[in-house]
Amino acid sequence: MPLETNNLSGGYDSKPIVQEISIALQAGEWLSLVGANGSGKSTLLKLMSRLLKPQTGAVLLDGKVIHTQKATAVAQKLALLPQQQTIPAGLSVRQLVSLGRTPHQPWWQWELDAEDRDKVEKALELTRMKSLCDRPVEQLSGGERQRAFLALALAQDPQVLLLDEPTTYLDIRYQLQLLELLKQLNKEQKLSIITVLHDVNLAARYSSRIALLSQGKIWAVGEPRIVLTPEHLADVLGIEVAVLETPVGLQICSLAAIDEEYEAASNNE
Repeated sequence: MPLETNNLSGGYDSKPIVQEISIALQAGEWLSLVGANGSGKSTLLKLMSRLLKPQTGAVLLDGKVIHTQKATAVAQKLALLPQQQTIPAGLSVRQLVSLGRTPHQPWWQWELDAEDRDKVEKALELTRMKSLCDRPVEQLSGGERQRAFLALALAQDPQVLLLDEPTTYLDIRYQLQLLELLKQLNKEQKLSIITVLHDVNLAARYSSRIALLSQGKIWAVGEPRIVLTPEHLADVLGIEVAVLETPVGLQICSLAAIDEEYEAASNNE
């Protein structure tokens, strides 16, 4: 298992946001975390990526506890695209993407070697950022910035890629382009991927498995058609849905929001 959690709980200060989560990412798998706001999706991703320290349990990267490994060792195998990025002042896109090679360089090496330059160029090409490689990062649009940081993550040449709401700043065209690129990397390079996604239909379309979270715990996990049932989505997202078969596979049609007060009254009768 390239990445797994064992009885993992954690959050901020002493308050646990996610509780007792055990889940394993298979090699070459695309796992999406889906749930309502506040369900713990982003917190779980931060725990998995070593940004937060667990209160209990452990995260294993290639069978070793991730929080006891050096940051450079982790960064050689795992890359994270966070929801909010810190924009470095004065860096061009190419300079930003080149930082992805830092974990693979000895401390005394200041210049990129031929292999490093090749990884950077490939990441720029894959994300269609080569034409913008000399532009300052702070001058990019939201969508361009997202692709630049994805190129940075890909330049790390990771085995596991974690993405927190990667489509947030993208219009539908670029959402599909980005997810198709991830699908290509997942299939051709066996890149293992975990995404946090709000869009249930994008999760259904691209994921091998979906973990449905509710109040910091896993409600259901499995293939999209097993997890994304009307019953599960009513319980976790509070919506009535119709499940449709489409040319791109299973898709969810939202019909109505469930009135919580009405549901509570009905359950008490």
